[in-house]
Amino acid sequence: MRSILKVLSVTLCLLAFPVGATGTLSDGWEWLKQDVSQTWEQPQYTDLYLPFISWHARFAYDKEKTDNYNESPWGGGLGVSRYNEEGDWSALYAMAFKDSHNKWQPIIGYGWEKGWYLDQARDFRLGLGLTAGITARDDFANYVPLPIVLPLFSAGYKRLNVQFTYIPGSYNNGNVLFAWFRYGF
Repeated sequence: MRSILKVLSVTLCLLAFPVGATGTLSDGWEWLKQDVSQTWEQPQYTDLYLPFISWHARFAYDKEKTDNYNESPWGGGLGVSRYNEEGDWSALYAMAFKDSHNKWQPIIGYGWEKGWYLDQARDFRLGLGLTAGITARDDFANYVPLPIVLPLFSAGYKRLNVQFTYIPGSYNNGNVLFAWFRYGF
């Protein structure tokens, strides 16, 4: 089952990689620098992030572990974002929330999603992409910064979105579906 999840994650990441970043590694790096810069300097929205679930995949944990984990990641965050003409989303964000052990976990990062509108008015949107950033955890070397690259999924109506990521792992570690609301104003 874990190998299927790994293959699915890699496939989704490859499908979500921006079309403008295909070609050489140098082209991809230039595209990323330009996208981050434009998002920071010309945001369309200021976003409020409200995490609401960190579900530990029951197939990957002992019951006594999941019985003691916090799955209500209270916290919040702010970010800036923009959409391009095709509906692709780019963002820079910072968030802090209560982790599985009820300790604070900060994260700062960049997110990108390929977007698909489901209606003519462009009110309903689905997104698939990646997020990359730096996080830190109490149970990982007392908050030593940890780089992350994770898949990103979303469903939204106008300015309200539900976003998800999946943190892969091994038995009794990782394998967490983490979700939050994002509202742009």
